[in-house]
Amino acid sequence: MSRKLIAILVSLFAVAFAFGALTAIRWPSIIMVVSFLNEGTPGEALAGIDWRELGILYGLPYFLAAISLYTASALIARRRHGAFAWYVMGCVAGFPSVYLVDFEPGWWRDPSPAEGAIAGAGVIALLLAMAVWDLRRRRPKPDRPEAEDEPVKTAPVRPRGPTPAAIARQRAMFAAEGKKMLERERRRKGPVRFKL
Repeated sequence: MSRKLIAILVSLFAVAFAFGALTAIRWPSIIMVVSFLNEGTPGEALAGIDWRELGILYGLPYFLAAISLYTASALIARRRHGAFAWYVMGCVAGFPSVYLVDFEPGWWRDPSPAEGAIAGAGVIALLLAMAVWDLRRRRPKPDRPEAEDEPVKTAPVRPRGPTPAAIARQRAMFAAEGKKMLERERRRKGPVRFKL
């Protein structure tokens, strides 16, 4: 798998977790507004809840996962070290999403859509982890080109022989034409006078 494709897939994971973070942060506020519109006033159970704290508490892990996965993607694309560590941190930060779904015994026989989505995302994350790990063995791009250390290669010098007659005539003709053109320019402009 190419490095560019792996970087794009990791970026897609980062985008998914960024949307998850935004949803987690705004979801409690949306629930509060819906309950307020239905009942006119917030219910007693909802009145004592700090919605902002709840949204940040649940959205922060997904936000950290998005940042970590984006950093891993950037490091992969630029052929730098540390991409696998950032990828693992992103997956660990996003792991609480597994707890949003209740996996019942024998769920793999007939998974619900939510169970299938979480299991599929986990398999994709594992395959991407193996691909990112495989990229570690490839040589990283150097920080600066090492052209100064390598000797400059020059073309071999051919021994020159006598100039062929056709080329000598052509050079003489060009030189004569150049002299004529310079003489015409001097006559047209007149003598050059310097002002001090």
